[in-house]
Amino acid sequence: MTVFDSIILGIIEGFTEFLPISSTGHLIVASEFLNLEQNSINKAYEVIIQFAAILAVILNYPDKFNTKHINLWSKIFIAFLPIAAIGFLFSSYVKAMFTIEIVAYMFIVGGIVFLIVEKFYDESKHTVSNVEDVSFKQALYIGIAQIFALIPGTSRAGASIIGAMLVGLNRKASAEFSFLLAFPVMCATTGYDLLKHHEQLLQSSNLLNLAVGFVVAFFVAFLTIKLFLKFLENFTFVSFGIYRIAFGILLLIILNNNINY
Repeated sequence: MTVFDSIILGIIEGFTEFLPISSTGHLIVASEFLNLEQNSINKAYEVIIQFAAILAVILNYPDKFNTKHINLWSKIFIAFLPIAAIGFLFSSYVKAMFTIEIVAYMFIVGGIVFLIVEKFYDESKHTVSNVEDVSFKQALYIGIAQIFALIPGTSRAGASIIGAMLVGLNRKASAEFSFLLAFPVMCATTGYDLLKHHEQLLQSSNLLNLAVGFVVAFFVAFLTIKLFLKFLENFTFVSFGIYRIAFGILLLIILNNNINY
């Protein structure tokens, strides 16, 4: 991996982690086009840029990370449990699904789901506008919806946002709950990957790439969260649905051409 590769992947991770367009899917595709092997060194790099995204959440919501919000974090923990349990029990099956073809189809499926949800969205029925007001039952349902994110290309943010909208949260509250829910999910996955790849992280030859990727991913993620919330004040998720479908179709076309050659 070169410094250029680390910058590109850092931008992709920072920009896509909190948008409903699948950071994992984009990183898989980008790695393919950059001819990067999924080896232990590159896996270690992904750990670092994920940690940068976690830090971006903390600095965007510093007031939420204190004991005054125990009730909120209890709900977030409830929402985290389903994906933690299913991910742990079926980790080998999840890894087996990491192909560009599955990513492409799930991009399309996710895009269609967003368009359908927006088609029937009724602002008057989405009364929860503050994440503090989410009930434990709603949090559990959001967590169940997030399980679909285990399928590459689905998007953790997308699955949790859709789940939140379906149980009565408005667009902004859905996005904010998804941001906060990313914290325990990413801490768990990053911590697990850190244990597996800590030796590669300590290799001096990789320190520059790791540092560059971390800084790029952090700043891009920090700005993306702020801009995304501003975007939702005036727009819907329709554009994300269209993008997902278009991107998925493009991937299938590229994949089909490669197979033919």
